[in-house]
Amino acid sequence: MTSQVQLDAGVVTRCRRRVHLENDPEMRDAPKAAPDPASEQRKADAANHRRAVADALGRIVGSNLFEVPSGPDVRSADRERVTLAAMEMGAQYIWGAALPRDPRGGRRGGIDLLVKDSTGYVPVLVVRHKITDPGQGARTSPLTMPLPDGSRTDPHRKVRPQPRDQLRLAHAQRQLQAAGYARNGRATGGVIGMDADVVLWHDLEAPTWPGGRNALAEYDARFSDRLAVALAAANENDPLARPSRIVDCKTCPWWPTCDRDLKQGRDVSLVVRGEDAVALRKIGLSTVDKLAELDPSAEGPVQLVGMPFGDAVVLARAWLRDLTLVRRVPEMNVPRADVEVDVDMESFGDLGAYMWGCLLSGKDIDEEHGYRAFVTWDALPCDDEARSFAEFWTWLTGIRLRAKARGLSFRAYCYNELAENRWLLASAERFAGKPGIPTVAQIKEFIGSDSWVDLFGIVREQFLCAHGKGLKVIAPAAGFSWRDPEAGGENSMRWYRSAVGMNGDELDVDQRQRLLWYNEDDVRATHRLREWMTSDAMTRLPFAGDL
Repeated sequence: MTSQVQLDAGVVTRCRRRVHLENDPEMRDAPKAAPDPASEQRKADAANHRRAVADALGRIVGSNLFEVPSGPDVRSADRERVTLAAMEMGAQYIWGAALPRDPRGGRRGGIDLLVKDSTGYVPVLVVRHKITDPGQGARTSPLTMPLPDGSRTDPHRKVRPQPRDQLRLAHAQRQLQAAGYARNGRATGGVIGMDADVVLWHDLEAPTWPGGRNALAEYDARFSDRLAVALAAANENDPLARPSRIVDCKTCPWWPTCDRDLKQGRDVSLVVRGEDAVALRKIGLSTVDKLAELDPSAEGPVQLVGMPFGDAVVLARAWLRDLTLVRRVPEMNVPRADVEVDVDMESFGDLGAYMWGCLLSGKDIDEEHGYRAFVTWDALPCDDEARSFAEFWTWLTGIRLRAKARGLSFRAYCYNELAENRWLLASAERFAGKPGIPTVAQIKEFIGSDSWVDLFGIVREQFLCAHGKGLKVIAPAAGFSWRDPEAGGENSMRWYRSAVGMNGDELDVDQRQRLLWYNEDDVRATHRLREWMTSDAMTRLPFAGDL
């Protein structure tokens, strides 16, 4: 039996409601959100990365690489016919494969690379993210030998969990099987990552998923579900997926439709997301209003994953009153010091940290108060990053020591230490032994001390946040505003590309000042937030116990 719809690999990691909307004939002309510039840039970067890998592979294997024509003027049906012809003639390597459609299984799609062994083809995915971490146990082969039979247990790498990669490989594997071109034996797929120096090989039948499942079984279950959702939509039957707010909503093109529907229905996912919203609906608490009616001090009828049940009730009440913040505690507890430094780091993906911005305030220690940035404008990754990081660390350490020598307390603050800690540790590891670079032990001592304070953690513990906990949401409640109306982490990635002329982008040095202002505003926002949280203004902020 032929399926009415053919779905690509992306459906298994997409929201079920999005799959419905994409296949509902009545939604073809529905308004959609404008493409996110940062997402579009990531797609372009990924395409450039794939092109670089293809060129490198072409230099290695020469005429053994067959490239399927692509481009806006090449029809997908023609690309599928060319790919099928290449497999029929036994091409060793096929780049840009458009796999034959699987009408019975409802599948369509392609894969970056097909490699042939004696019995059939193995799919290989090319991605622009890290696929391994330092360690051991991953099965890899060098890019000069991109074949699973040439793999070995790598003594220097372990697999970095990337479930999406394995699910995409499983989709291609099912297509190859349906077309009769999959190799015999255990299902295997490869991934070439950002470094593009090895192929990481995944056993798609190994029980490496939660509950002892393997990637193929996980894929089959998800795909079967999404196919049912798509078929119901295509046939205009009762939908199998209703809107529910999740993290991915903020970048989904269908968000205008779902946002409207959720607000009209006052859906409970406007307050709690994901599994918690599902759990509440199952017990009849499908709206914010119903949740707000319950007693926050009583034991909840269901245990939530993201927060205590009582907090969910208070958040529902705050949402109904359009309150951004509610105090969870009667009195705020924010560690302060005689000498204070606010710190904000700017990085570009996994390539490195190009800026460390600092705002010095508090008692005088013969150092000018105010903002300063330690930055490199050499395109990452670069050696000059070591210089800027060393200067930042030397300055920060000097402030700590000077305060201590004068008998003054010291604290440094950031907002969400995960990012700063990652690059503090990574920079110490990458540039070990260079002038001014601290040891990993010194970094660990600092981030584990009382001198390093994460304001995000304090906000999470002492506030209930009805509209999110991001600095761009919380700081305005404290009266702070950014000078740049487009200020945001995603936009800063675009500005950085122009600031350094990355990947052939036109150099725009004016973007450097824009990034400096953006970073300065971020550290001033944390400073303002801390001042506000320890001021009398907190007595005027609603307390959860009073709602």
